[in-house]
Amino acid sequence: MPSLSQSFHFGTDSKSPPTSADRTSNAPELSSQRRYLILFIVSWNTLVITFLSTSLLVATPEIALDLKTTSEILNVTNSGVLLAMGFSSLIWSPLAEIISRRYSYTAAILVTFAASIGTAVAPDMKTFTAMRVLSGITGTYFMVAGQTIIADIFIPVARGRATGFMQVGSVAGTAVGPCISGVIITFSHWRSIYWLQVAMSGLGLILTIVFIPNIQSEVRQLHEEISLKDISASEVLRRFNPTKIFKQFLRPQVFLADLCCGFLAVTQYGLLTAIRHIINPRFNLTTPLISGLFYLAPGLGFVIGCLVGGRLSDRTVKRYIVKRDGLRLPKDRLNSGILYFFTILPVSMLLFGWCLDKRFGGLVLPIVMACWIGIGLIGAWNGLNTYNAEVIPAERSEVVCSKYILQYIFAAAATAAVVPMINAIGVGWSFTIFTVLKLMGGGLLFVIARLAPDTGIWAYTG
Repeated sequence: MPSLSQSFHFGTDSKSPPTSADRTSNAPELSSQRRYLILFIVSWNTLVITFLSTSLLVATPEIALDLKTTSEILNVTNSGVLLAMGFSSLIWSPLAEIISRRYSYTAAILVTFAASIGTAVAPDMKTFTAMRVLSGITGTYFMVAGQTIIADIFIPVARGRATGFMQVGSVAGTAVGPCISGVIITFSHWRSIYWLQVAMSGLGLILTIVFIPNIQSEVRQLHEEISLKDISASEVLRRFNPTKIFKQFLRPQVFLADLCCGFLAVTQYGLLTAIRHIINPRFNLTTPLISGLFYLAPGLGFVIGCLVGGRLSDRTVKRYIVKRDGLRLPKDRLNSGILYFFTILPVSMLLFGWCLDKRFGGLVLPIVMACWIGIGLIGAWNGLNTYNAEVIPAERSEVVCSKYILQYIFAAAATAAVVPMINAIGVGWSFTIFTVLKLMGGGLLFVIARLAPDTGIWAYTG
């Protein structure tokens, strides 16, 4: 039976050798303890940035009152933060190629730390918005770099679980942020939320400086190291050219996987943005503390989805390796997401929306369904995230960047539109629309996992 690295065909060109781009020589160079410490740090930093993106949701009325604006305007500014997060890798990924991934990663967390201080002391809406967007500019780079670091230090059959652990950080922040904010708003001033963010990003900065080494990517191991002094101005401009990222959308398997992630982001941010708006009036909740606690339900689902989804993803890969007599294809792990797209998500989303719309099931049913939505979202995301980091190893960062651009465009649109949409057509029909998007995403996932050719035919070689 061939080894995993020998049997891996990544589908960019039928003439490409299947061995070189899938090496994992970094893995043996680091001890298990060091690898898991690095995994914790990249997970923590993604928690910090996602905490930033949703921490104001439960505190929106209080912040709006203090800064003399409206909740709707704050939701629009939060959409701006999400857009900045989506496009952040256009800045940081090229910078990583020039000054190394370690230094660019450290610089990004330093910018987050400084912008968090600026947000905490912002005297007016203009400064508050500018600092929030500036902190968002570092956003998805932590996720892109985190996924590529994981792919470079973990062997293929362990990457799903490692990605799942990193996702705990990335999704726990989106749910824990509003919950902690609710507690803070009840007993203190909203600015304390951002001072907490300063402390969190400061800890991430210290851990990054002390413990993350300059891990060489799999692909760069195959090429001669380029000295910084040898890079010309034209070479710098070439590296910052975003077309190499946007060209990924011309690869059908990449674009369809990115689109699936965008559909998932609509539900995630639509749910998180609308919770206080739809829960408080229906159950007469009057304090941000009580409504903030509701975020624990999807948060628990996110964590369960990360842990279960990662194991299911890796188990699916192992099953298909046996089925294919030792051949490992990146698309095989997508089969683990079909269950989430076609059963768990549609059922839980429809019950969540219509039990609130028609007022049945009390408070228990929407809490339980919100937890199942969290499980379904992250379980579906796990295979997609790992697939994006594996499908084209030679352009791993570009593929992952393309995913986050599309994903956060959808997230920003959902954040800005969900409350007006619920006001116009009701929560039941709104979540029915979200359900249709999930079924469409499931169809796209099925096409990639079951119908797409194994190699060559779907490749874009521009």
